[in-house]
Amino acid sequence: MAHLEHDPNKRPDRLRLDDLSHVAPMHASVNPSGHMTIADVDLVELASELGTALYVMDEAALRHQLRAYQDAFDQGWADYAVAYAAKAFICKAMCRLVDEEGGWLDVSSGGELAIALAADFPTERIIMHGNNKTERELVEAVTVGVGRIVVDCFEELQRLQQICEGQGLIQKIQLRIKPGVVPDTHSHIVTGNEDSKFGFGIADGWAMQAVALALAANNLELCGLHAHIGSQIFNYAAYDDTVNALFALIQKSQAELGYTPSELNLGGGVGAAYLHEQEPPSIEGFVQLILEVIAQKCDDFNVEKTAMRLFIEPGRSIVANAGVTLYTVGAVKDLPGVRTYVAVDGGMSDNIRTALYDARYECLIANRANDARDAIVTVAGKHCESGDVLVIDGSIQEPQVGDILVVLTTGAYNQSMASNYNKQPRPAVVWLADGQAREVVRRETYEDLLACEVG
Repeated sequence: MAHLEHDPNKRPDRLRLDDLSHVAPMHASVNPSGHMTIADVDLVELASELGTALYVMDEAALRHQLRAYQDAFDQGWADYAVAYAAKAFICKAMCRLVDEEGGWLDVSSGGELAIALAADFPTERIIMHGNNKTERELVEAVTVGVGRIVVDCFEELQRLQQICEGQGLIQKIQLRIKPGVVPDTHSHIVTGNEDSKFGFGIADGWAMQAVALALAANNLELCGLHAHIGSQIFNYAAYDDTVNALFALIQKSQAELGYTPSELNLGGGVGAAYLHEQEPPSIEGFVQLILEVIAQKCDDFNVEKTAMRLFIEPGRSIVANAGVTLYTVGAVKDLPGVRTYVAVDGGMSDNIRTALYDARYECLIANRANDARDAIVTVAGKHCESGDVLVIDGSIQEPQVGDILVVLTTGAYNQSMASNYNKQPRPAVVWLADGQAREVVRRETYEDLLACEVG
């Protein structure tokens, strides 16, 4: 994590909730009591009723974002699939929502697959990912009949062929390709460069070798190519480079193997606004850009557009801004000439991203949401680590013990990466819609922490 160098002038502007309309959940507002609300639910009252820390999500916003992808594809491509990336946030309720909206589901482990199955998600619309799937995970995926398995390495290709042969089944697959593209994002979430643990490289010839082996495998049906280049991407020129790299591979595959993929999967990675000054391009703009690039490449390489099925796997851009986390302020430490620490009843166990990625967030006091955010504070967690901070030098209303503090844009990679560090029970997840709160994941208890103890 970056060194906590204090800059008292870092955020001099007097920010209010209105300044965060593109960062806060879509249906966030302030009621006559001055309390922040989401979907007409008072967050202060919600915190009093259910306790903190608490993950809160705007259900209608989740549906809106998923539909935005589908609507954009409807305008420009005949055959496509929008597969929600479950690693960003998954529970049974989220799986059911994706199913209700007609989406596919991208899972990255046997555990995520188990949750999807428990939610009765249609297996033919599940994509199984992972860079080192165990034999058990592959057997589970094949046995339940997932729609696609994205194959990551030669060992997996061989292992999967043997499993399918043993069961007398044919499994549809995509090959994960490293296009050698480095997008402008944090180095920890770049996944398509040459020095990546994921997939088959183009430059080293592995991709072509994998295509040949997959075509020769009797129990595998090679449907297409997959490339995921990273996460939290704002500059979409990297997708242009990715498409160019994939079509160069397609041209080589056509010439040497007579093979043209019928599916192209560009993964996910579309960025979300975490700070008030960030303005990522729209979902509609992103989809339009990739469709234009792919359409041109199809023309250049004599690939019939109606025969090319496009896949996209968004996660963060669907759930990030829809979620917030509520905390109660337990202490305020004003260190003259150093910084002001605001300690809350959560921390790196429910949001590891600041410590892991130097992530930055906006925050505010829910019970005084209309007041100007002109205090500069560092929000610290309750764990036994100096690096346990959630917000570094963030703008907030003047804090007081007992305040309900809201950290925005925590819908993605917060609950899914949560831990029990210091044996902290993980928070509940509550969905809000039409003035009603619905608990979709209950708060863990000490009994849950003890459930696996056998000594």
